[in-house]
Amino acid sequence: MQVNMLDAAGVRAHALPLRALLLDAVAHGASVGFVMPLAETEADAYWREVAGAVEAGSRILLAGWRDHVLVGTVQLDLCMKPNGSNRAEVQKLLVHSGARRAGVGTSMMQAAEVQALALRRGLLFLDTEAGSNAEALYARLGYTRVGELPEYCATPSGAWRATAIWYKTMFVRERKGVLQG
Repeated sequence: MQVNMLDAAGVRAHALPLRALLLDAVAHGASVGFVMPLAETEADAYWREVAGAVEAGSRILLAGWRDHVLVGTVQLDLCMKPNGSNRAEVQKLLVHSGARRAGVGTSMMQAAEVQALALRRGLLFLDTEAGSNAEALYARLGYTRVGELPEYCATPSGAWRATAIWYKTMFVRERKGVLQG
């Protein structure tokens, strides 16, 4: 699998496969902020918003390709506050339903961690539907579960579920120019 970072022009150039991936993920139960039915126009508007954030420099979008087919994406939302320059939020890990349980999610998360470290973002955090299969992935990758927020999000079918909060510290901080951790 090949993983690469898309700039804003790349997001626009790959608008159709990005839309298809989001529609597939939501149709197959991914709790990623959308409820059914998800219209193509709503999916397109979401990716335009992502392209704007990428262009502004506050978001990183990584895309995973297998045999020239988009099979996964993950985003890093970079904290732009001066006191948060060490952290990023992992958002919208999407894996095509036909590529699940084949290492795509792991590859996407590992690529996100490499990118975060390159940007000196040593603290990653995320939320996911409590009890979902994604929790096992995050645990396997060394993330720590903090707890749950009840009835935080609706599944694509509209059922309210708790969200689980996870984090991973990849380095502590810089002291006197030396990376610790």
